[in-house]
Amino acid sequence: MASFLKNILGGDGKPAQKPLTDDTGFADFANAPEPEPVSFASISSSIPSAGAGGPAPTLTPSIPYTKWYRVWERTQLSDFYQEMIIAPFIILVLGIHLFGMRLNRKKASDWARHHAPALQFEFAQVGVASKTEEETTQPEDILQESKADEFITYATGRNNVAFVDIKVILMKRYNPLIMLGEHLLGFAFDSITPTIERMEAVTYPFDNREAALVPRKKDIPEPQTSNSGYDGFVFAVIHKRQLKTIREDRYDLSLPSAKDHAKLPDWATTLSESAEITEKILTPELIKAVADAGDLFETLIITDQPVDRPSKLNETIPRKRISLCLRLPSVQEGYIQSMPIFAYYLRLPDMLVQNARFRPEVLKKVKQVREAEISRIKKEDEVALAEERKLKTDKDKKDLRDAQLKNMTSEQQRKFLEKERTLEMRRSQKKKTMRA
Repeated sequence: MASFLKNILGGDGKPAQKPLTDDTGFADFANAPEPEPVSFASISSSIPSAGAGGPAPTLTPSIPYTKWYRVWERTQLSDFYQEMIIAPFIILVLGIHLFGMRLNRKKASDWARHHAPALQFEFAQVGVASKTEEETTQPEDILQESKADEFITYATGRNNVAFVDIKVILMKRYNPLIMLGEHLLGFAFDSITPTIERMEAVTYPFDNREAALVPRKKDIPEPQTSNSGYDGFVFAVIHKRQLKTIREDRYDLSLPSAKDHAKLPDWATTLSESAEITEKILTPELIKAVADAGDLFETLIITDQPVDRPSKLNETIPRKRISLCLRLPSVQEGYIQSMPIFAYYLRLPDMLVQNARFRPEVLKKVKQVREAEISRIKKEDEVALAEERKLKTDKDKKDLRDAQLKNMTSEQQRKFLEKERTLEMRRSQKKKTMRA
């Protein structure tokens, strides 16, 4: 008992021993001397001075060079056999791609050189970027590369024409696999046609909207212009190879009737809403230009109706356009054939403003087709509104029925459902009686 109290009260007078810790991890540093800083003088004295013609001293320690640094010693030619097989194919693909893009750019430049003079003669600005009189504009500058197989240009600044959009579509020469796939699928499916190199131009006439379309400052009055409008109609001269597909693809060309014309070549036909329209639009100059173009000619379309079948009333608003589609020749001499029809196309809005005025009987027949389409759209809208109203009424009735059932007792719900069932049976019996 006495020893126990001494241990508690510390009566033995011996100091408490510190707990032992395992310092074996630092045994290597136990007897190490304290580090001392090295003076700069001792370092400088140990460096030999550069004598005359001797090497300059350096502080960089010498590193032994091994095979890891000497690549030529740790590699062999056989290590690169796989790369040597793949690299030629990569170079071949890149070469074909660059060569195809270069051919497409050259073909687009050929088109620009032949057509730029006619565009610059008819329009104040040709091309996306405006050029001053001091700047010399190359014909190739009028085109802008939209894609590797598509080039576009723009022309504006002319009476009766707001602007003209032109697109040159070329084959995908930069990817022969796509070209081969298009041709193979074209043989298998009639709906898939390989890409044909062509030029598509769309002219948007002013149609008495100069004040709305021509940008001007607030302090500048509206431009004083003559009447630039003409009667709306649909007329087209089409190569017969395009007749079936283009009438299926375009709503506006499904309205007029196809009829051959004695003065046109055998491979061309007209689409017109009236014989009077045909006689006024099909001038001798147009007939000669179409005949000169030959197989390069595809379509010349004058329309005021949408390309796609309208589904809303605002889509039936007439928007006048004039479009021309020509195939690109395989040689540069072929542009001599297509230039007359292209030049006539640029001047066609002037002829329409002067001559495209028809008798009321002709316009009445033209308007009847458009009014029939408007009536169809209105009827479809009314049917859609009636269905929507019916669905809303049925939903309101269902919500009212659910609310009534929710507030009823079980016995009241049973009677309510029996009454509904009885009424439904009576309605079905009446329908059977009426059918009989």
